[in-house]
Amino acid sequence: MRVEKYSVLMPLYKKDNIEWFQHALDSILCQTIAPSEIVITCDGPLPNDLENALQRNIEKTPDLYKIYRFKENVGLGIALSKGIELCSNELIARMDADDYAVIDRCEKQLKVFEKHPEYDVVGSNVEEFIDNLNNVVSHVVLPEKHDDIVTFAKKRCPIRHPALMYRKSSVLKAGNYRDYRHAQDYNLIVHMILSGAKIYNIQENLMYMRVSPDFYKRRGGWEQAKLVLRLKKEFYDYKFYSIWDFLVSGVGNAVIALMPNKVRELFYKKLLRK
Repeated sequence: MRVEKYSVLMPLYKKDNIEWFQHALDSILCQTIAPSEIVITCDGPLPNDLENALQRNIEKTPDLYKIYRFKENVGLGIALSKGIELCSNELIARMDADDYAVIDRCEKQLKVFEKHPEYDVVGSNVEEFIDNLNNVVSHVVLPEKHDDIVTFAKKRCPIRHPALMYRKSSVLKAGNYRDYRHAQDYNLIVHMILSGAKIYNIQENLMYMRVSPDFYKRRGGWEQAKLVLRLKKEFYDYKFYSIWDFLVSGVGNAVIALMPNKVRELFYKKLLRK
């Protein structure tokens, strides 16, 4: 296998947990094929303990890290957009500061890119957990091939953000991340599809994604319903959705957001996850 250099892009925020951040970073540092750089965008000032944790890692391998600091909180969309610009390599692996990558995650994604140079994005299935890796609460199985991914995207997001590896040039061609406080991944993927990008999901669990105990509750309420409708309306404006797609997906997801919490939790577990 010809090993291609890749970057890791990780945003960091003042509310991130120090222990979770270190766990996430260690999972990247232990990859069977290591990254040539780790780009961390600090979305506003960090508390002293989190800043100290970051500095301890930088001091160990200073040449590995590229740090960009925003003077104030700008939101994940802008933080990721800047991070994409700063990455030196064409291939970029996304990572969140509270998740955990399987040890050969990046190697397997690199192999797909080597075998299929036509792909612009490679994701994977994920395990969702609460508190620790032994407490897996759901297995998220995503469509594998591009055409199925596009069809799935008409209904809901066909990828899991921190499990992605993508081409920098393809992200920039699609307009990069936009100033979104929510659903940055879904918005980007739709724009990438519209720009001609090809997407593939490895049918293995290569990432453990942390979810909070109130995961289902936070996906409910009027504000969530309005966010969903706004996003789906934009997909219609982009001409990714037909009016029928908008009515089925937009209204359907808004209804889910307005369900009682227990009903919504059951709906997610039985129909949207395995």
